[in-house]
Amino acid sequence: MDTVSLAKRRYTTKAYDASRRIPQATVDALLEQLRHSPSSVNSQPWHFIVADTAEGKALLAKSTAEGYAYNTQKLLDASHVIVFCTRTEMTEEHLNAVLDQEAADGRFRDEQARAGQNQSRRHYVNLHRFDQKDVQHWMEKQTYLALGTALLGAAAHGLDATPIEGFDSKVLDAELGLRERGFTSVVILSLGYRSEADFNAGLNKSRLPASQVFTFL
Repeated sequence: MDTVSLAKRRYTTKAYDASRRIPQATVDALLEQLRHSPSSVNSQPWHFIVADTAEGKALLAKSTAEGYAYNTQKLLDASHVIVFCTRTEMTEEHLNAVLDQEAADGRFRDEQARAGQNQSRRHYVNLHRFDQKDVQHWMEKQTYLALGTALLGAAAHGLDATPIEGFDSKVLDAELGLRERGFTSVVILSLGYRSEADFNAGLNKSRLPASQVFTFL
């Protein structure tokens, strides 16, 4: 797979063809790729909410009504919309669940390896929780790693996509009952197929030259 071509081809879609739906097999493959996103010490501090019905997308669009109306149609017309949520706390329950899943998946040769992984992960959690005091920001950074995985995955499947930060997270959290579940919304991803009205599709991609963004030692 030519990932450079994928990176050059993908762009932020501004308008979707509401009549086109992503095949379910493609959605399933993308979500499985998303589930396997990397995260620091395999902390996986995320949850993803997928809307593929008119009712579900309209519910999400409520978060754009005040101040972000320019994003409303990107949610309503897309085939699928994913809300990327981050934990509001790194709980004992979650840490134990991750460790148990690693054990079930055969990650540990013995109990010593299991204990070492547990100690290492907790070290980094406590580093951000107590010393750097940025555990929420740290968890959100892991969620953005997942967003990057989804964007490249969407391009690989020939899908158009729009990462959206222009929404009211307080409204969306309330509509979805996220905070009661220990999560908060951080970014939304619209997925589907662009419409002919998408002006951005015909514009050249622009990035700073390699000479300015790379330093070689």
